[in-house]
Amino acid sequence: MACQASTLAVSRRKARTLAISPSGLYNPRNVPEAGPLNVLFVTSTRIGDAVLSTGLLDHVIRTRPGARVTVACGPAAAGLFTGLPGLARVIPMPKRRYGLHWLDLWRQVVPTAWSLVVDLRGSALAWGLLARERRLYRTSDALVHRVRQLSDVFGLAEPAPPRLWTLPVHEDAAAKLIPLAGSALPPVLALGPTANWIGKQWPAERFVALMERLTAPTGILPGARVALFGGPGERAAAAPLLDAIPAERRIDLVGTVDLLTAYAALQRSALYVGNDSGLMHMAAAAGIPTLGLFGPSRDEHYAPWGAKAAVTRAVPYDKIFPPGYDWRNTGTLMASLSVESAAAAAEELWRRCGERT
Repeated sequence: MACQASTLAVSRRKARTLAISPSGLYNPRNVPEAGPLNVLFVTSTRIGDAVLSTGLLDHVIRTRPGARVTVACGPAAAGLFTGLPGLARVIPMPKRRYGLHWLDLWRQVVPTAWSLVVDLRGSALAWGLLARERRLYRTSDALVHRVRQLSDVFGLAEPAPPRLWTLPVHEDAAAKLIPLAGSALPPVLALGPTANWIGKQWPAERFVALMERLTAPTGILPGARVALFGGPGERAAAAPLLDAIPAERRIDLVGTVDLLTAYAALQRSALYVGNDSGLMHMAAAAGIPTLGLFGPSRDEHYAPWGAKAAVTRAVPYDKIFPPGYDWRNTGTLMASLSVESAAAAAEELWRRCGERT
């Protein structure tokens, strides 16, 4: 009996040293204690969600000095991470039918022994990799901000605020686009009139009226330069506002710069007003006063994050969708948000924090 017990104990020890368990999952005990700290961070497809996840990424790199980080995300968001300290690689994940993009990712990352795998998309990927530690995000229906939900992945007592990392090339480009030297230069009002679908876009003519009010001689930013932000393919939506900005005050950044140059340009702006979008979250992360215009999305989840952020919205979310609503053939759902309401919210935000920046 003693011999049998000893044999069983040896068998169990051998089983724990297998690289792959009988179920096909890697055993974390095989990740070596020594060697490089390799971190795999799987984040969102959309730019806005990816920005909101950067606070958690910042926590990871601050608590694991010297870590080499691989980021996997949607192609549109890939440019957010090129300045990340300790970056090993960014892996864009273009969507494929039948979820084959996950197989593509697995093939690229399976040869590596990972110290930590963070999967904010809650897939099965982490369980098919050799990893000492795994952290997965689980979706929740609670009306809690996305930043707080993501911070729960590591059980953080305080939410991890989003942040981005730029390189000198981005800072230099932004300085040429928005020079600040010299007291005679007026401040910059940044506007984001686009969104990822038309239902979230405030009418362009209202952006024009808001811009004229805020930059009027009696406005909060009299004579301000106006920087217009947008992505590739959004020039048509931004055209009415581009045409309305006097040429000598217009800074056209619609589809003309990469994400981190846009972020560096936002840092040089005085105030941002825009639809719920990735640019709105970038502005808030830049630390400038940021007003988000909301309609068919929940500000409880996606309001711009930070002490200098605020929202104003159209009718309440649960009343905004008309009967038989079909997002494919319906226009803007933001018409109930007046210029007066948006201007009042921008002016209040400026009084609260903008005048001190």
